[in-house]
Amino acid sequence: MFSWATKAVQSGLSVVAGTAEPIYGPDHIKTVATQESLNPTYELRDDDLRWRAYDYTCVETQTWYLTADNGMVALVQAIYSNVLKVQKNTQFVVKVFYPGNDGKVHWSSTELLDQGFDDEQFSFYAENLAIVLSEDKNSYKIMSKAAQDTQVNLEITRAGPGFKVGSTGETLYGPDPQNPWGSMRHVFWPRTKVSGNIVINGEKIDFAGKALYIMACQGMKPHHAAARWNFVDFQGPTYSALMMEFTTPPSYGDTVVNVACIVTDDKLIGGGTKSSAEHVESKLDPEPNWPQPTHLKYTWNLNGKDGKPVTASLEYQGERRERVDIMGEIPAVVKKIIGGVAGTKPYIYQYITKESPLKIKIGDEEITEQGTLYSEATFIS
Repeated sequence: MFSWATKAVQSGLSVVAGTAEPIYGPDHIKTVATQESLNPTYELRDDDLRWRAYDYTCVETQTWYLTADNGMVALVQAIYSNVLKVQKNTQFVVKVFYPGNDGKVHWSSTELLDQGFDDEQFSFYAENLAIVLSEDKNSYKIMSKAAQDTQVNLEITRAGPGFKVGSTGETLYGPDPQNPWGSMRHVFWPRTKVSGNIVINGEKIDFAGKALYIMACQGMKPHHAAARWNFVDFQGPTYSALMMEFTTPPSYGDTVVNVACIVTDDKLIGGGTKSSAEHVESKLDPEPNWPQPTHLKYTWNLNGKDGKPVTASLEYQGERRERVDIMGEIPAVVKKIIGGVAGTKPYIYQYITKESPLKIKIGDEEITEQGTLYSEATFIS
């Protein structure tokens, strides 16, 4: 699909080597929105859950955002990265947020050894770790003793429908969509049921509750694919809402790509590519020199499954829960993919609250649901 070795022009070299990119313009990106009509029901197939494990520069992840009934919030992530077949690296990350804005945070990031996949590339294994997709493709078991201070024993079962935009879930970079020089891919389980626990320094924490699952792949250098990100995971008693938005660097016309949906246990309420994330107010964070959002507004404009228009909104005003210096926490091999590029200073601002309701309108019906919001605003370059 990609031919990295033969692209000995500036485009290929910049994607592979990290050199500065020319201004190609928006005609050099085919966003996932252009293929939305090919999958009007936003159906996710079993094949979409396979690891791609490309033999070129890429970062591929499986991430579960956990919202426990007891107020705990966490993310569990497996990372597979590859730099032009020269070096492959896998990492397992666990981040646990204890309740309250001033609550403690536990962070664990462990490089994995002897990693590999099952024959069909649905499940992932490494020394002291297994992430196994069930035969019916509806649940994952995550078992890890990779880190001495953090053990994971979780089962995550799809509750609502899966979600994907288009036939592949991919945004493609380059002048020829049939031979792109880069890609960005996302597929989702927006609403799942969680059982099991995470053990931190001998303390067993019950994580029964809900989760959002995302499988993603950046088939190029991350800072070439996107300059900024916004992400929303809302989990309520009845509704789950997600939004994933990124803005490309100027080399691809500052193009905004947004995918979003709202689901229940029974059905997809609506999905689409026309939602938006807004930083209504920000303040300068002097250390990284980024405009830290203090008032965030998210607006869903979705194609309703039953033909009714679906809109929703959610706002958060307040301080961040955490600020993450990505270069300080990501695996060394991923630093090599990003590092050394002028103007690349990736930081994530993370927000958690139970005080921001999701306001939904389905046709003439208006619904307000309280739940847990986990959101991120990311600045890269």
